[in-house]
Amino acid sequence: MTENSPSPSSTPSGSSPAGAAADRAKEDRSARIAVTVFPLLVLAAAAAGFLLPDTTKQLVPYVNLLLGIIMFGMGLTLTIPDFALVVRRPLPVLIGVVAQYVIMPLLGLGVTVLLQLPPELAAGVILVGCAPGGTSSNVISYLSKADTALSVTMTSISTLLAPILTPLLTLWLAGQYMPVNGGEMALSIVKIVLVPVVLGLVVRLLLSKVVDRILPVLPWLSTIAIAMVVLAVVGNSADKVLEAGAVVLLAVILHNVLGYLLGYGFARVLKQPVRSARTVSIEVGMQNSGLAAGLAAQYFSPAAALPGAVFSIWHNLSGAVLAMIYRRFGTDDDAATPARAGTPSTDA
Repeated sequence: MTENSPSPSSTPSGSSPAGAAADRAKEDRSARIAVTVFPLLVLAAAAAGFLLPDTTKQLVPYVNLLLGIIMFGMGLTLTIPDFALVVRRPLPVLIGVVAQYVIMPLLGLGVTVLLQLPPELAAGVILVGCAPGGTSSNVISYLSKADTALSVTMTSISTLLAPILTPLLTLWLAGQYMPVNGGEMALSIVKIVLVPVVLGLVVRLLLSKVVDRILPVLPWLSTIAIAMVVLAVVGNSADKVLEAGAVVLLAVILHNVLGYLLGYGFARVLKQPVRSARTVSIEVGMQNSGLAAGLAAQYFSPAAALPGAVFSIWHNLSGAVLAMIYRRFGTDDDAATPARAGTPSTDA
């Protein structure tokens, strides 16, 4: 989503091991700050949206613009090597992307059936499941000692596939609950996601030195933008929060946690190493929920956008907890995969 903290980088030539260790520690602290502060700011935005609905819902017309800014920021963080991994290691990338677009949509449907959600909320939960991976997963992968390079590539590929797969899956799974205009949704995703990401990637290629200097600022711009999206979505559906808040939170928790578990299990069944399995787990469980909330508000109803807004807060909190759990356990393949040099994006 939105949703640019540093990831580990290789030791520069001529730098001492002690200096490299200090740099990694600084990067780790920066990533921890981002992954801690972000959900708190989004939670504060949700509270403001609930308390000041008449003011905050005036942001609704700007949600697509804000999402476009977030995705442009994501494009600025991408480099050609992120996509080269598809050629070098196609199997784990394929496993991750297939899991993303199979497990989470079906889980969304399963959760709606299990909880007997009303049509608006059911459509919103399913749409969250049909969204691409959230780029905050890149930071969580880094903190989890997973495969950050693989995480960035999975997020990038699932995002580029979103204009095709998100509307098709939403039409198939959510169409029974609410009318879905798949063609218009696909066009919106092209405008909101594909064009800004590609534009950001081109700008990074043409003006790499300039972009490198502003990379540290990008996470905070993304944070502000996604917080404003949550402000708008919650403000526009404030009257539904008290009525549906508890069941939406339960649906989001089940969707997210089962995504982590099934993503990890799916990768391990296919004999992927632990680091890759952790990455698939995180990629599957963490969605671009800001995009889902914006699409739900545009194509369904304000109430249908609630699951996306709640997911934006919850999956960053749960991701931080998951990172702490993963870090407590070493892996047999800790040295097997080099971490991506660069800066993964922090978004919802």
